[in-house]
Amino acid sequence: MADAMTRSDAIPSAMPAASGATELLLVRHGETAWNRELRFQGHADIPLNDIGHEQARRVGLRLAGEAVDHLFCSDLLRAQQTAAPAAHLLGLPVVTLAGLREQHFGVVEGLRGDEIRELHPRAWEEWLEFREDHAMPEGESPRRFHARVIETLGTIAAAHAGRTLLVVTHGGVLDMVWRTAQGLGLNGPRQSDIPNAGVSRIRLADPMRPERIEIVDWADIRHLADLPAQPVYDQRRHLAK
Repeated sequence: MADAMTRSDAIPSAMPAASGATELLLVRHGETAWNRELRFQGHADIPLNDIGHEQARRVGLRLAGEAVDHLFCSDLLRAQQTAAPAAHLLGLPVVTLAGLREQHFGVVEGLRGDEIRELHPRAWEEWLEFREDHAMPEGESPRRFHARVIETLGTIAAAHAGRTLLVVTHGGVLDMVWRTAQGLGLNGPRQSDIPNAGVSRIRLADPMRPERIEIVDWADIRHLADLPAQPVYDQRRHLAK
């Protein structure tokens, strides 16, 4: 079976489009040390910790019976390591795409909320307003991030219409998908559960209109049931403070 990693920002050519909707299995990467410490990761290339590797192994087993046609992945290490077991069991190459990266948080990457509040107080106060055009210094605003995510997913889906695609990515990317599917704006804190190594299933009836997303299942973590409780970065808790 193939488990080669293909690094590319171009969507490879597909088989002739099949009829019906395009289905995407979306997986958030496994846990990292920075997740455990509630640090902003963004584009920082942080590997999985031991729990994350076990989560990735279980994701692979969970998805081994799925009829997946192609596997796409963020080009950041934590996502690639999460994708590797599933790629091996499914016999699929992994195509990495920078467009599937997490939101870029600029100068605050690697910092916890309390550290940002101390070192960049104005940026932190503005962050807590959760406005779609606010970005951390040298970072990426939700508006720009959302456009990147939806364009990337739309391009993938259009190139493989009617197929089933596995996409391994990040919590922020899944937040953009949730907001789009629910018709929510980009202002305000995150409103959905997005656990590490959770599996979500969405459907695009028209790949040429990727903003029309149907959620079939969201944040399935049954395969992680006996693992340690996950760290949760709760934006609403910070806002309440």
